[in-house]
Amino acid sequence: MQSNEKKVPDVVVKRLPRYYRYLRELLNQDIKRISSNALSKMMKVTASQIRQDFNFFGGFGQQGYGYNVEYLLNEIGDILGLNDGETMIIVGAGNLGRALANHNSFAKRGFTLVGIFDNDNRIVGSTINGIRVMSDSEIENYIKENNVDIAILTLPHAAAHEMAQRLAKGGIKGILNFSYSELDLPDDIPIENVHLSDMLMTLSYRVKNQSKTENEE
Repeated sequence: MQSNEKKVPDVVVKRLPRYYRYLRELLNQDIKRISSNALSKMMKVTASQIRQDFNFFGGFGQQGYGYNVEYLLNEIGDILGLNDGETMIIVGAGNLGRALANHNSFAKRGFTLVGIFDNDNRIVGSTINGIRVMSDSEIENYIKENNVDIAILTLPHAAAHEMAQRLAKGGIKGILNFSYSELDLPDDIPIENVHLSDMLMTLSYRVKNQSKTENEE
């Protein structure tokens, strides 16, 4: 289903994977249909917010009839590009890169890991989760020849910017960036930055303030 011409807010886009995850769980439980009220109780999002989010893409439901779970799951999967069979590579085969390469839930979401790259000759030629690690000197040609969609960047900060430029030159369509480096690339290459320490500090703040609240009660 096509979205309307109004730009979809980032906050709505960020909720779509969560909708997708909950709908998969419902389908696995053989639940065929769900109302916005029932979905709101599961997700701790108001029914009104759910309807507003879905209206950016045409609505999906029928008044008094609710949502067909399988249909809605497929529609959101289509919006997220999951039904297209996205291909991805990992750049950096250190501890984090290895952990991500062995994270089998990517395939369940429609992402196919097709290549792993590193510049360490001790790692190049080894196999991770059935995929041979290639030299990063091959990366531009590999992206072009295999029409790779997404690169997961797990390099150190100092090496990330140059590699991002090479990925862009090779024709990568999007980057998931674990490098703690702010990448400067053309606007037509989406970047999602994952700052694990920032997330941990945010959690620490919430824990600290939750403790204060409990002590005040």
